[in-house]
Amino acid sequence: MSSSNETHLSGAFELRSARPHARTWALAVLLAVAFLVVPFIGDDYWFSAILIPLLVLSLVGLGLNLLTGYAGQLSLGSAAFMAAGAFATYNFELRIPGLPLLASVALGGLVAALIGVGFGLPSLRIKGFYLIVSTLAAQFFIQWALTKFGWFSNDNPSGVISAPPLVILGQDLSNPVGRYLLTLTIVTFLTWVAWNLVRSPTGRSWMAIRDMDTAAAVIGIPIFKSKLLAFAISSFYCGVAGSLWAFAYLGTVEPHGLDLNRSFQVLFIVIIGGIGSIAGSFLGAIFIVLLPIALDHVARAFLVGIVDPSNTENLQKIAMGSLILWFLVKEPEGLARLIEVGFEKLRKRLSRRFVPAVSN
Repeated sequence: MSSSNETHLSGAFELRSARPHARTWALAVLLAVAFLVVPFIGDDYWFSAILIPLLVLSLVGLGLNLLTGYAGQLSLGSAAFMAAGAFATYNFELRIPGLPLLASVALGGLVAALIGVGFGLPSLRIKGFYLIVSTLAAQFFIQWALTKFGWFSNDNPSGVISAPPLVILGQDLSNPVGRYLLTLTIVTFLTWVAWNLVRSPTGRSWMAIRDMDTAAAVIGIPIFKSKLLAFAISSFYCGVAGSLWAFAYLGTVEPHGLDLNRSFQVLFIVIIGGIGSIAGSFLGAIFIVLLPIALDHVARAFLVGIVDPSNTENLQKIAMGSLILWFLVKEPEGLARLIEVGFEKLRKRLSRRFVPAVSN
């Protein structure tokens, strides 16, 4: 082998081997900035109106992505499981004095997981559109139950629940920075768990079922058990996200606050970000949270005096819907794939620039 060939292969290998390390370092820097820099430079608006809802929606999008993107099971009940987790967490805090807040959140997620398993039972017999209808039943049933039975809201006539004291290890986290750090810590931990889970035998079983469940059954994968586990873990993530949505973001919630519209929003997050992508869950949430804010600023800058203010919101919805449709046609695999392709093109350009060409 010529020396130029050796140089080319060595350089290409170094570029490929550097990619995982570069991603690890980029993620480490991002987490360092999120934990150590943002709390000191962000203001209350950024914490309360942007960062906390973005993190919570990323978590619930991740939960749905585990079920739909990795296990191939369709669902429209994400908001219902969010409500189940929020109301369960509230009741654990209310009825078990002295129970730590994080334990209540985890138990609320477990309650949502049990409910998710119940509504996932039909997945053994049905799939696709019919499974969506089955999970849609969860949306209406849970919302009806939380409204019908006053016990869940401590007999509040309006069915509204309020946040318990956000205190962990004696530290009051009720201020915007505290709520942000609480949400960020939980989301980071559960994202790490999901990252390891999809690379485990369980994750590989889910992907085999997603691709072809008949072939998965032939090679010995327990189909029914794997599907129910996917429903349980997905619902757990949604339940924890519901607790954070109610108590770290809004401070209060009612059953109708987590309705079918929220479930569709979570589904859009997964589709836009990238089905079967952990990073896509965050990218989709960023798109859903920041795009309306950007459109609002554009409307204020260019449409003042031209369009009646009462119609501005409708124009924003039309613009957002049009952008989503354009994006899905342009890149149906989501933002994660779009960014991956962009980085791959950049890598090839750098490779051509810094690695000597192979001599003939």
